[in-house]
Amino acid sequence: MKVLVIGGGGREHAIVDALARSAQVEKIWCAPGNAGIAAQAECVAIKETEVERLRDFAAANEIDLTVVGPEVALAAGVVDAFKAAGLRIFGPTKAAARIESSKEFAKDLMAKYAIPTAGYRAFTEYAEALDYVASRPLPAVLKYDGLAAGKGVVIAETLEEADAALKDMLLDDKFGEGKVVVEDFLTGPEFSFMCFVSGRKVWPMALAQDHKRAFDGDKGPNTGGMGAYSPLPFVTAEDERYALEKILQPTADAMVAEGCPFEGVLYGGLMKTPQGIKVIEFNARFGDPETEVVLPRLKSDIVDIFCAVADGADTQLEWHDFATLGVVLASKGYPGSYEKGHEIKGLDRVGSAVYHMGTKADGGRILTAGGRVLFVVGKGATLAEARANALKDVVQIGCDNLFYRTDIGHWAFEK
Repeated sequence: MKVLVIGGGGREHAIVDALARSAQVEKIWCAPGNAGIAAQAECVAIKETEVERLRDFAAANEIDLTVVGPEVALAAGVVDAFKAAGLRIFGPTKAAARIESSKEFAKDLMAKYAIPTAGYRAFTEYAEALDYVASRPLPAVLKYDGLAAGKGVVIAETLEEADAALKDMLLDDKFGEGKVVVEDFLTGPEFSFMCFVSGRKVWPMALAQDHKRAFDGDKGPNTGGMGAYSPLPFVTAEDERYALEKILQPTADAMVAEGCPFEGVLYGGLMKTPQGIKVIEFNARFGDPETEVVLPRLKSDIVDIFCAVADGADTQLEWHDFATLGVVLASKGYPGSYEKGHEIKGLDRVGSAVYHMGTKADGGRILTAGGRVLFVVGKGATLAEARANALKDVVQIGCDNLFYRTDIGHWAFEK
């Protein structure tokens, strides 16, 4: 088979890596790809949102299957365009991807179908939103109602913080024009439950937990994710069954009932609260960095799964029982402003898998080209062994402009 992967980050590198393990795959292209992906796929200089160019490339090269990585491509309608052209593609339509691209759509869907989540209200007016927050107990959870690359969520501990965030989102259009959803604050460990979904068919993946804060001890600003691991010792088999039967399956059924059936990866960002498991957010695609620790544990041929979802067929998933734990190396200054173009050395000394998130090639050199740059994934019989292997390899990488967390997986080790 000839396969095209859309995207150019760590998630897409992990998808390409999984595809490369399949005996069914003859050739992989990745648009736009990155310096690490280039070792396993031919990179094509087409942006994720250039829908017509992607469609035309797939048609001209007789691509058998296209896999969509990032949410921006889904929101741009790439799946709709491919399907209209009779091309097989893995991912939800623009209408189904609203479960991620509109927080209000997702919250309204959950309210209508009694899917457990935090109480909420949506606002377009700054003053009205601030009055509502002022009348409620703090902290307040403020979410920009649109795509913000994982950074459009603020947990405001004080009214001053809430005021600043609401100004960003509603007056200064920091993420674009839009609404804000104000949610009740929930407590408990968060975890990521990704499922392959095709209409009413739902196949659960191995669970993962991502670490959003920039620094050790869950300090600092929210990021797109600084590390992840799988499996999760604090989530019981009963918890997992509840999440599947009361959250993910009913959500897939609800999307069918709403006339926008979901095909692709439905990502449940869940929280194990004292009152039970609740939805924090839904995404319409593989999580990043969770994909990089989940797909290495997949024993089944991923091509069979992608095709089954795209074709509405049946399939089965098998998993390895080893643990994976990954550490992100990010540019100093991230998630704020940061420099690019710093040389990365020592990658040849690393024994663990390394997924490139934001790199570019410059002749024989590899340079930093993003906020999150590399993701080192250790494996082990236990999470402790996986973490030790990841951290042992992280120090082999030489670059004067990268930082990382040393406590990824702390929820698993402390509980």
